[in-house]
Amino acid sequence: MAAAGSGTPLEEEGPSGEAAAPQPQAPTSAPGARLSRLPLARVKALVKADPDVTLAGQEAIFILARAAELFVETIAKDAYCCAQQGKRKTLQRRDLDNAIEAVDEFAFLEDLSIPFPDITVS
Repeated sequence: MAAAGSGTPLEEEGPSGEAAAPQPQAPTSAPGARLSRLPLARVKALVKADPDVTLAGQEAIFILARAAELFVETIAKDAYCCAQQGKRKTLQRRDLDNAIEAVDEFAFLEDLSIPFPDITVS
């Protein structure tokens, strides 16, 4: 804890007497600009590509970016569980396919058949 009159703000102590972790603060320029892992400019470009969308505010763009992050995180974790069942650490296309089949929330992806070319390393 900082001493009174030292010019530094007092830190709150947690239940064990240690200083509590600082809470992340949202930047003032754009909401969540640093809290999103996806580039907000790219998310905005994707939103603008939809002819049905006329305007999208910065908060909406941030929420869409965050939702996309959570979706990718969830499907990746489920696919990784499928890879672990096969005693592997590397995700393969079949792991994603298995996760899509196993989890009801991903049912909307079942009809999606995106062909991936076979890649060979020479």
